Amino acid sequence: MSVAVKFHEIRKDFGPVRVLHGVSFELAPGRIHGLLGENGAGKSTLMKILAGYEAPSAGEIAIDGETRRFEGSREAEQAGIVLIHQEFNLAEHLTIAQNIFLGHEKRRGLLVDDTAMRREARELLAQVGLARDPDTKVRDLIVAEKQLVEIAKALSRHARLLIMDEPTATLTPAETARLFALMERLREDGTTIVYISHKLDEVERITDDVIVMRDGRFVAASPTAGLARQQMANLMVGRDVSDMFPHKTEARADAPVALRVSGLAVPGWVEDLSFEVRAGEILGFAGLVGAGRTEAFEAIVALRERSAGVVEIDGRPVPLRHPRDAVRHGLAYLSEDRKGRGLHMNLSLQDNLTLMTLDRYGKLLLDPKAERRALERAVREFGIRTGDLASRARMLSGGNQQKLALAKFLQPDPRVIVLDEPTRGVDVGAKRDIYFLIQRLAASGRAVVVISSELVELIGLAHRVAVMRAGRLVATLGRDHLNEEELIAHATGTH
Repeated sequence: MSVAVKFHEIRKDFGPVRVLHGVSFELAPGRIHGLLGENGAGKSTLMKILAGYEAPSAGEIAIDGETRRFEGSREAEQAGIVLIHQEFNLAEHLTIAQNIFLGHEKRRGLLVDDTAMRREARELLAQVGLARDPDTKVRDLIVAEKQLVEIAKALSRHARLLIMDEPTATLTPAETARLFALMERLREDGTTIVYISHKLDEVERITDDVIVMRDGRFVAASPTAGLARQQMANLMVGRDVSDMFPHKTEARADAPVALRVSGLAVPGWVEDLSFEVRAGEILGFAGLVGAGRTEAFEAIVALRERSAGVVEIDGRPVPLRHPRDAVRHGLAYLSEDRKGRGLHMNLSLQDNLTLMTLDRYGKLLLDPKAERRALERAVREFGIRTGDLASRARMLSGGNQQKLALAKFLQPDPRVIVLDEPTRGVDVGAKRDIYFLIQRLAASGRAVVVISSELVELIGLAHRVAVMRAGRLVATLGRDHLNEEELIAHATGTH
């Protein structure tokens, strides 16, 4: 029961802004289609229209030859079209089983059949590889587990066309492999899949066809086998991006140690972690989800409690009891959760930028002109693309939000910068910009720590990579050993 879809001249306007400009292409039934494009290309908007979350301003969608316009997502689901959102759509206070069947509860007469829902939820969780009790509250899950619940929830709808928007952003390599095996089984059963991802290696690996959008327009469609990753990237950004990573210079072995951590322990997460990073060096941190990388650095900057450990900055032990202490001592930590801990999405770009350094812009009263000049300088230096300097942070694309967050956390002029998943959910063009920015930060004499789940990113950027497994540092690899095989072997304990 595959679904064939034909988009014809789809336009979408949000007020005076047109985000889709007459998009036309087809989705062949029973295939996995990779939908590519930079943030702001219109991919998610087009898929929300297909799945009934948005209405087109003009144009038509034909499904199996019949023109359809859904009044809502429930109607689209009844037609077999299900969208797994990039942003989770789960009720934190409900159980896994309750979330999977929310709005589609199984009943025995007038009563909700909890036993049947738990039984079927357990089967769905087994399909996606999540070993959790269906009665577990969603609030007790880590991010990667919530993603698997979203996928199980979509499977419960018996989709004929399944849209996956960045489904592997938080998954480990093993979880991603299980997801891909599931996708292949669904395709064999006749399900049509649209797979949106910025990870071109995954697109190359799992999709049958590639469709590229840019600036709200259809650009190209091709069998995946006919496109190299480099060609995909070039089509997405409209220019050659072969120089994705900056030239890696040697880190000075005699440079002063900017950050030294000794014997760090975080209850339930990290044991006896010790490392150092020198001025001008980029130190990567690799490991599977749950290895303790994020938790370690949250403890270092006092975002969570630690039970042991000494933190030294520029050779002096510093007591960090509050995140403000870290900022005062020249240590900046940019969280992987840029929307929750990095930016205030409803504030303006200017207010976000200057929030950590308000004392620079006036004592009793703020100087709006000075703040405006700082914003103009940040937009220029960080390459933040915005049509309106007065807009709010939520109006920026993911890549530009990340650039704004970087500019904000660099306002206090830190000596040590920790970037946690700095390019998660960021398109290929913005990734390149961020990579070159990170290199400039190190070249200016700052010490930079990059926590990333993308091994290619760590290999391309870092001078050394520390690998964590189950809360412990298991290896620190120098330049000659930076390859995916060794990093994965240490991260999984198969070295």
